[in-house]
Amino acid sequence: MGRHGGSGRAAGFRVVPGAADSDVILHVPHAARLVPPEVRAKLLLDDAALAAELARMTDAHTDLLADLAARTARRTPWTFVNLLSRLVVDPERFPDGRESMRSVGMAAVYTRTSDGAVLRADDPVEEAHLLDRWYHPYARAVTDLVDARLAVRGRVTVLDVHSYPSRRLPYEIGGTGRPPVCLGTDPVHTPDWLREAGRAAFAGCGGTGLDTPFAGCYVPLRHYGRDRRVTALMVEIRRDGYLVEPDGPPTDGLAVLAGALATLVDSVDAAADDRTG
Repeated sequence: MGRHGGSGRAAGFRVVPGAADSDVILHVPHAARLVPPEVRAKLLLDDAALAAELARMTDAHTDLLADLAARTARRTPWTFVNLLSRLVVDPERFPDGRESMRSVGMAAVYTRTSDGAVLRADDPVEEAHLLDRWYHPYARAVTDLVDARLAVRGRVTVLDVHSYPSRRLPYEIGGTGRPPVCLGTDPVHTPDWLREAGRAAFAGCGGTGLDTPFAGCYVPLRHYGRDRRVTALMVEIRRDGYLVEPDGPPTDGLAVLAGALATLVDSVDAAADDRTG
């Protein structure tokens, strides 16, 4: 599979291979705006309201940021990119009662918008259909990639690439901080060395916060809480640092932040080499 290989829009995601000796997967779940026609037909917003919601909720250009970081890093990481909007399904949410965002209608299948309006009917049958069509295949593919890297390297680090608006949206139930870069952690899967590597990599980007406004990081459910060979860190970038808000063109900040992300990738691989040596 070549540098631009992948699984295609029919699957809803793309896998971009990295170096055989890389321990890093860049996961980009919320960069896309695509809503398939059959899903759009079930959304209760008119076109203008849908466009506004996509502007608020899409982590615009984070796919470009991850791609630039991958091309800049000394050892090319693997990249997993969601090609569909999170309004189709959100692959980062738990698909069951563990998901805290269900309280605001934003579990794996959203029924409410970022300001609390009705997005789609609260229909368990439709939810199950969307999970079967999009969520579970996506989750299996990420799991398979993690397992493949574990088989080769014995460990893997998932760096979850996100962004968030400079002004708090009504749906948010997390922390109130708005740092230029937020690092989301997990008590099992984010070791101290990885957290500190994140802080060091983004030290020149205006400052970092920890688990505010968003906490946690993505780990496939098969490994979550069980396999410490899988480490993870979420990188949330405040949007005014790299684009014209809400979802306008990138600014010069994109290259700066991509360079910092590449530095983090290099730090992870160097730490893995040190542990091996």
